[in-house]
Amino acid sequence: GHKPSPSFKAAYIVSASNPSNERPVRSQAALEIERLLERHPKGFDLSLGRVRDLLNKLGNPQDRLPPVIHIAGTNGKGSCAAFCRSLLEAAGHTVHVHTSPHLVNWHERFRVAGNFVADDILADAVRRVAAANDDAPITVFEILTAVMFLIFSEHRADFAIVEVGLGGRADATNVLSKPAVSVVMPIGMDHQAYLGETIEEIAGEKAGIIKEGVPTIIGHQPYPAARQVLENIAEMMGVEAFVYGQDFFAFEERGRLILQDNDGLIDLALPTLNGRHQITNAAAAIMAARIADPKLNADMLEKGLQSAQWPARLQRLTSGDLVELAPSGSEIWLDGGHNPDAASACAEFMAGREAVDGRPLFLIAAMLNTKDAVGYFKPFEGLVRHVFAIPIVSSEAGIPPADLAESALEARISAEEFASAYEVLDMLGRNWDESEPSPRILICGSLYLAGEVLLENGTPPN
Repeated sequence: GHKPSPSFKAAYIVSASNPSNERPVRSQAALEIERLLERHPKGFDLSLGRVRDLLNKLGNPQDRLPPVIHIAGTNGKGSCAAFCRSLLEAAGHTVHVHTSPHLVNWHERFRVAGNFVADDILADAVRRVAAANDDAPITVFEILTAVMFLIFSEHRADFAIVEVGLGGRADATNVLSKPAVSVVMPIGMDHQAYLGETIEEIAGEKAGIIKEGVPTIIGHQPYPAARQVLENIAEMMGVEAFVYGQDFFAFEERGRLILQDNDGLIDLALPTLNGRHQITNAAAAIMAARIADPKLNADMLEKGLQSAQWPARLQRLTSGDLVELAPSGSEIWLDGGHNPDAASACAEFMAGREAVDGRPLFLIAAMLNTKDAVGYFKPFEGLVRHVFAIPIVSSEAGIPPADLAESALEARISAEEFASAYEVLDMLGRNWDESEPSPRILICGSLYLAGEVLLENGTPPN
């Protein structure tokens, strides 16, 4: 029998020496953050007053950062941040990076000059910020945003990359008064409860990071209405905007990435991140990185594209405890995208692979109850042999597997519920018909699920 997995509380940190079936060691920072979670709500409060007051008490660390690339959008924010980081590092720069959410432990949100923040530094910053806040009403995300500004202001780096948590206009990171460059990545339907019911309203919120005098990159926008809103706002504010599809674009040609902008064509290696959508994500990142450092040349750009890493975005799992359970020769992929546009990008990638080798595709899926599950499954219709719906262990807000299986059926894909990814892979491993090509398995639908799988597989982000 399978030993129960370690409790998947995000508050654990797994040390490399820890066999995956032992209880992970609690990190100091995780304990401090858990205390905050007991006292303050998770969620988001879309206003800036409280976080401004808090930062003021801390001496406004957000004003003492190196040049910042500020990134908003629905899909591709994290990939853009990963590309910007690797492009700037390829030019020899040190870079701080703030992203959210984390997959396995809180430290992933704070990369200090290239490495995840040290536990004692994070724990100390959390304590100082909590003391400054003195139990005033605030969300944990606002406190962690203040923690990020504090840590980044106290450690040297050439650049900082700051991804918004949600939206833009009233996101806690939007206290940055003068970033070096603002980037708005693809906007889609997500977080409607916070950001508005229409694509135009959501785009209006995300456009809130566009600031006077700050060059702005408008990444590939799948919805023309969203692009229109972003262009209008940039124009109204007299901002120098570089718009994907107008001022720059990128495409794949003969296994290379071709970027065209007002200066002509650059011919580069394809990025390491999988999927056609990563070509347009990389293009936006290149534009942003070149504004941050105009000295970036083609060699640096190429090296940066080939060294970018971003876990749980069409990540191929090649080894680990879960991988070993699957039928031998299986191809196992992990993706944390959770809205219909993210699903389309995955489905397109999987269809391309199927065209090459005809392996049957299975999904192991879990989702939060705020997501459009039927909309997520729709792009996979006709492509997926079967969906195994499983629960999310680390959140109370998961869709019950029976309901998730119903959503897959509604999208016309056969489905059933299972207890865990472990059990699905174990079952497939034991029952696979050897006369069939070994399967392709995509574990998908939620970043919470992705974090659980990386932890249980023994391959957390590093």
